Amino acid sequence: MKKQNKGVPTNRDIRWDRLDNTAHLFPVIAGESMSNVYRISVTLKEEINPELLQRALDMVLPKFDGFNLRLRQGVFWYYFEENGKAAPKVRMENNFPCRYIQQNKNRSYMFRVTYYKCRINLEVFHVLTDGMGGINFLKELTYQYLRLAHKDLQEKLGDSLSVDTSLNREDSFLKNYKKSSAKGYQTKKAYLIRGEKLRPGEFGVMHGYMKIPELKRVCHAMEISINEYLVSVYIWSVYTECLHGMPSKCPIRVAVPVNLRPYFNSITTKNFFVMVSAEFHPTKETYTFAEVAAIVKESLRSQINRENLEKLFSYNVSNEKLLIARVVPLFLKNLAMKYVYTTSALANTATITNIGNISVTEEYRPYVEMFHAFLAMSKGQHLKGTICSYGDTLVFSFSYDLVDASVQRGFFRKIASDGIAVEIKSNGVNYE
Repeated sequence: MKKQNKGVPTNRDIRWDRLDNTAHLFPVIAGESMSNVYRISVTLKEEINPELLQRALDMVLPKFDGFNLRLRQGVFWYYFEENGKAAPKVRMENNFPCRYIQQNKNRSYMFRVTYYKCRINLEVFHVLTDGMGGINFLKELTYQYLRLAHKDLQEKLGDSLSVDTSLNREDSFLKNYKKSSAKGYQTKKAYLIRGEKLRPGEFGVMHGYMKIPELKRVCHAMEISINEYLVSVYIWSVYTECLHGMPSKCPIRVAVPVNLRPYFNSITTKNFFVMVSAEFHPTKETYTFAEVAAIVKESLRSQINRENLEKLFSYNVSNEKLLIARVVPLFLKNLAMKYVYTTSALANTATITNIGNISVTEEYRPYVEMFHAFLAMSKGQHLKGTICSYGDTLVFSFSYDLVDASVQRGFFRKIASDGIAVEIKSNGVNYE
């Protein structure tokens, strides 16, 4: 973070920081109906002690400049300002997840920590960081909690951060972009899943647990990755359950966020990802799953390479750096960003994000059962998927606000038919 700079209003000597390129969008579109809040949670093998969890948060938060922030509105841009208040209060979960975070009711912070039985939930307004940054913070919060709960860990490990934890706040978009004029995102309308919505405020969650060796066996036989397979199964379930295997005027298009850190040697805790799209356009009468999977595989592999990924985010950064963009008042930028977001949002049927395999330091493994993650709803997208794994178990989590769960059932039915055992759990909103 940087010292106060000319052009950013202040009335006290505090630290401030710029938003990364992707983060500029989230304050513009966020609200009660589209929170832009994601959840990452860890399930322990013991019930949570709320007093110790609060103490852990109080101890960890000051070490993370990237979470110890509030959002401010300037004349030309939003910006971050050091918060400095006491950590937000840890609460027992008593509501549906991924609700909009009202900063004025949350000590100005843009994240919340809740617990339920053995689970610690971290919910983050996406303006702060992406899933990798969220995991980075949640793991340290969990480590500190376990050290407080188990004195032998405290005596052995102390209170310092793990050597694997990053505090880096580099804007990797700015560091790695190249001047560009080519638009990289989709704007052509996709097939959208519609239907009766859950009651206002309700939020559906359904988890499917699978063993990674079984997934690898199936994917190896099909010569595709696990990510390609699961995206293909999602598209297949929309094709069979919603389109009933019939042709469609619009393609089924799934937005797939790509973590850019491995491609650009980055350890930033700011947002650093781009969206690619897996597209399947049914134009004939019948397709097999193998055909759909081959189309998805080619669609993703043609896009997920350093050159194309660089092109995708360079277009956005180049627009941000234009002189005219810098001097246009914020309210006009907001109008433009809302328009661009709406056109691109309706260009995707859904979003499926892969958090990847989450590992914890060896000393803490005996205490950790599982990790989960899922996304809030967004414009036109009423059924999203999130993939994460821990140990030899992968969990595919649906989040949704539609009453009809036929796509979810079709998804897990297809996986089971491929010989992969699936254990399903949900929060039960479809059965009330």
